[in-house]
Amino acid sequence: MERFAIIGFGCAGYHALEAIRQAGCGAAVDVYSETNLPPYNPMLTTYYTAGRLPYEGMFPFGTLKQIAARLQARFITDTRVVKVDAAARTVTADDGNCRPYDKILVATGATAFVPGSFAGLKGTFCMRTVDDAVKLHDALAAREYRSAVIVGASMVGIKVAELLYNRGCHVTLADMAPHIFALAAYPEVSEMIEERLREMGIDMVFGQAIAGAEEHTDGAGNVTGCTVHIADGRVIETELLVLNVGTRAATGVLDPAQVQIERGIVVNTRMETSAPGVYAAGDCCQANNLQSGQTQIIGLWANAGVQGRVAGRNMAGVGDEADGNILHNITHFLNMDFIGLGDNRLTGQVYVDQSPDKGFYLQTVVRDGKPVGFNILDNYGVSGILKAHLIKVLRGQPNRFSPEQRGQLIRYGLDERFIDHLEARTYD
Repeated sequence: MERFAIIGFGCAGYHALEAIRQAGCGAAVDVYSETNLPPYNPMLTTYYTAGRLPYEGMFPFGTLKQIAARLQARFITDTRVVKVDAAARTVTADDGNCRPYDKILVATGATAFVPGSFAGLKGTFCMRTVDDAVKLHDALAAREYRSAVIVGASMVGIKVAELLYNRGCHVTLADMAPHIFALAAYPEVSEMIEERLREMGIDMVFGQAIAGAEEHTDGAGNVTGCTVHIADGRVIETELLVLNVGTRAATGVLDPAQVQIERGIVVNTRMETSAPGVYAAGDCCQANNLQSGQTQIIGLWANAGVQGRVAGRNMAGVGDEADGNILHNITHFLNMDFIGLGDNRLTGQVYVDQSPDKGFYLQTVVRDGKPVGFNILDNYGVSGILKAHLIKVLRGQPNRFSPEQRGQLIRYGLDERFIDHLEARTYD
């Protein structure tokens, strides 16, 4: 009987295991996890912290016991894998056990990045894992915070800002980038969002590094507040400091001398690494970006699921491929919707369509007669159609909207002449 190992059990690891079983493969599968938790969606952690989701709601696939019964795997929990020998195809855990496997999937995900200047702080919070969510949830339940500094104006950062703002906390967003959502939003759209946030009373510090922070404690050693130093000399006194600076692919179990690793583990369309029999999927790997044609980490829940399924099917001997994905973000916060589709660094002709009646703004960048990116404010209803359209364009497929899609775009407020332009039709 073949033996498989899955290292890490998040979205990619779960979908790989499910795909192995759905393919009719009866291989023995060992799943290694550093926790005893089932797979969870990191984007749901803020909803739990805000009290909008029960603890169990962060785990969309059920408990480990339920998953084990359904998919027949052995879970090696509370165990850290210290080494995957890609040449020998062995997995060594921190308990000293070294086991051989026929095929190995590395699905270790990504970890929150904490700059060295913050590493020694005891009362600083992050928002990535279930433990992070529980820690902040319990802190908010135990104390009423009047002010907070959130370092990192990302999709997660804005959700943390939302939950604190809704609790009456004065929020300051800080980021080295010049604007909010710098990796997804066009500058004009960022400025529109920032203006709305200012009107709500949220402060922003962009284009400046955080030079450091000092914690203040009471007589019992409890952290009561923090002094945050901005690189330009400004100082912010706050009661709560939350870091959402970004993530780093967790690739440390592999030896770069054995497997090609750049920012992440490089894989092909079958999710195979450069080492035979070793696969990677999810936030730890970089696969094809349909726009650039280069490999890139696209750290999105749905993307991890696709990659996991493709990896699992190939491990099971059922050929499958994922030709790639595009950068995209969809988030709802503070009664706003923001959707970014495509690489916002690509330039071209800029087209704007907005509908005061329907209450949305759409900015499109067109290069060589074809759209390369969209930013949408307050109209998530068109996002699926426009994403599918952009992917068809990148794949060289016919780029006409179906009558149903065209009708839906019109109902949501898009001008028909604008829709014609997206299809590269000419008009006066």
